[in-house]
Amino acid sequence: MQYRQLGNSDLQVSALCLGTMTFGEQNSREQGWEQLDYALDQGVNFIDTAEMYPVPARAETQGRTESIIGDWLQRRRCRDKVVLATKVAGPGRDWLTHFRGGDNCLDRSNIEAAVNESLRRLQTDYIDYYQIHWPDRETNYFGKLGYPWPTGNSGIPIEETLQVLGDLVSSGKVRHVGVSNETPWGTMRYLCLAEHRELPRIQGIQNPYSLLNRSYEIGLAEISHREQLGLLAYSPLGFGVLSGKYLQKQRPAGARLTLFPEYERYSNPHAQAATAAYVALARQHGLDPAQMALAFVTSRPFVTSNIIGATTMEQLRSNIASAELLLTEDILSDIEEIHRRYTNPAP
Repeated sequence: MQYRQLGNSDLQVSALCLGTMTFGEQNSREQGWEQLDYALDQGVNFIDTAEMYPVPARAETQGRTESIIGDWLQRRRCRDKVVLATKVAGPGRDWLTHFRGGDNCLDRSNIEAAVNESLRRLQTDYIDYYQIHWPDRETNYFGKLGYPWPTGNSGIPIEETLQVLGDLVSSGKVRHVGVSNETPWGTMRYLCLAEHRELPRIQGIQNPYSLLNRSYEIGLAEISHREQLGLLAYSPLGFGVLSGKYLQKQRPAGARLTLFPEYERYSNPHAQAATAAYVALARQHGLDPAQMALAFVTSRPFVTSNIIGATTMEQLRSNIASAELLLTEDILSDIEEIHRRYTNPAP
C-alpha cells in the first residue's frame, strides 16, 4: 500500500481510503467490523465517514455509521493506527429536516454540536480530518449542471465557518480541516481566508471523480497542483456502475441501485454507453472492470486517496487489490479515446 501526504499536513494516508456510508444500512455492525479489520490488515489506514451516514439519510439511522466505527475503535484499541475523517452536514433543505431541527447551517452552534456528537459516537478525543460535507450556499454540487445564479441569501459566510473550524483545531478536537463537494471558487476562498486571516488551511477536497465524471480535471486539478491540495475521490465506481453489474438493465439482489433506484446520477443513457465501452476495454485486456476503473483514479497525480466502498467482502478484497494494478500506456490511451467519445456523462 502506498502512503501519501494529505495537503501539506503531517497526515500520511493510504492511497485507498475505506468509505463507510453503507455501515448501518446495507452493512450490519458485524459486517462493518469485518471490513474495517480487513482493510487495516491490508494497510488501509484512512477511514472516511460522516455524521449524516448511513445513506440514504434517515432520522432512524442517522449517526449509526459513526457509532459502528466508534465501537470498533474501542474494541480493537487501534485509534493510533488510523487516520479518522468525518464531516459536518450542510443545509439539507427538504431532505435533511431531522438534523438539528432542520436548521443545520454551517454556523458556530451547528458545527460545534455536530463535532461533539461525532466525537461521542466515534468514542475518541479528536478527529484527524474534519470536513465540510457540502457548501452552505446555492451552487454546483451533487451533479447540478448550470450555475444557479442565486439572488437571495448566500448562506453562512465561509469566513465564519472557517473561524469555527479554527477554534476546533485550537481546542484539539480536530487536527486538520477540509472541504467536500466544493467548487473552484469556494476552494480558493477557503485558501485565501486561511492565508490572510491566519485561519487553518484546508488540506484536501473530497469530490466525485471517476471514469464517468472527470470534471475535477477542469479548474480544481490545477488548484490541487499549485496549492498542494489533495483530492479524496469519492464514487470512483459511480455507485458500482463501472463494475458492469448493472449493464443490460441487470439489478443484482442486494446491490445499491437495486435497493435504492432513485440514485440515478450514474445511470443515464450516456453513462450506460460509456460504462459498456470501459467494461469492454477492461475485458479486452483481461482486467476486472472495477479494478481498472479504481486503478485509473488512484494513478491520477492530483488524487491523494481513492475512497472505496463495498457491501461484500468479495468486493472489498477486489477493490483493495486494485492498489497493485498498474495500467499500461496502451490502456490509458484507450481510456482517453473513450473519454473523448463520452466526456463526463455523469457529472
